[in-house]
Amino acid sequence: MAPRNAEKLAKKNAYLDHLIELCKTCKNALIIHVDNVGSKQMQDIRMSLRGKAEVLMGKNTMIRYALRKHMDELPELGLDKLVEKINGNIGFIFAMNCTLDEIRECLGKFRLPAFAKAGTPAPADVIIPAGPTGLDPSQTTMFQTLNVATKIIKGQIEIVADVTACKKGVKVTASEQALLSKLGIKPFEYGMEIHFVYQDGCVFAAEVLDITDDVLISKFFGGVANVAAFGREIGIPTEAGLPHMFANAFKNVASLCADIDFEFKEIEDVKKFLKDPSAFKSASAAAAPAAAAGGAAKKEAKKVVEEEAEEEDMDFDLFG
Repeated sequence: MAPRNAEKLAKKNAYLDHLIELCKTCKNALIIHVDNVGSKQMQDIRMSLRGKAEVLMGKNTMIRYALRKHMDELPELGLDKLVEKINGNIGFIFAMNCTLDEIRECLGKFRLPAFAKAGTPAPADVIIPAGPTGLDPSQTTMFQTLNVATKIIKGQIEIVADVTACKKGVKVTASEQALLSKLGIKPFEYGMEIHFVYQDGCVFAAEVLDITDDVLISKFFGGVANVAAFGREIGIPTEAGLPHMFANAFKNVASLCADIDFEFKEIEDVKKFLKDPSAFKSASAAAAPAAAAGGAAKKEAKKVVEEEAEEEDMDFDLFG
């Protein structure tokens, strides 16, 4: 008995050391939930990620024990943040030679459709489409239980209008399960669900993986604009506000030089405009006739069409 206990203890210690070593060496990892995931799915995912990432599962008590044991020794790893997320049927996928997006793509390939199960919350709304069901009239009881409007056409039950059988987050009832099974509808998909991202000692919600470069750029430029406006308001120069400061300074210099006999290259066009604004108006008006000519041509064509239509309407004979 003692050798067997010693072997189990050695395996446990090896697992704990391996978990902490992965947290040290792999800066990117996913915290996944594996509810309703079969062993065949797990095997296929492990094989697909072999050489790229490592899937590590284990008991929550063991994972918490390992994280708390090294929490104070390795504060830079953020193990205290990981402990808070160890709830439910969870596991880790550590990215070794791939990106997190590649792991997500792999997990998406191994999602399997499944029938509804009574007592489990529906992961999405389930809508039964209107139309023939292929069931004989003796099976109308299930539809009546769920208040589904039906009619009998050509010896089979037909649903009158689309109906919501299950609602997201609400537990599936036995009647709903029986009806969806009878209709052969597999409304749900099950696979590894990504709940959190562990990166550089921080834990984020999985939604951060959907943030694109365009979103980041727009957020960055919005922040730069706020910094520039705030710096200008309180009178403190910032790198973001310097272009606005120079632009305003140039306007002030140009305004001052417009009233005195002093010129330099940058304000030549400004002074020309102030001396003869009509010259600039004529340049902008030169392009207007072309556009006006196009509009006039359209109006003329429309007028001709209307005149032809009027002539056709007047072409009649009172005496047949």
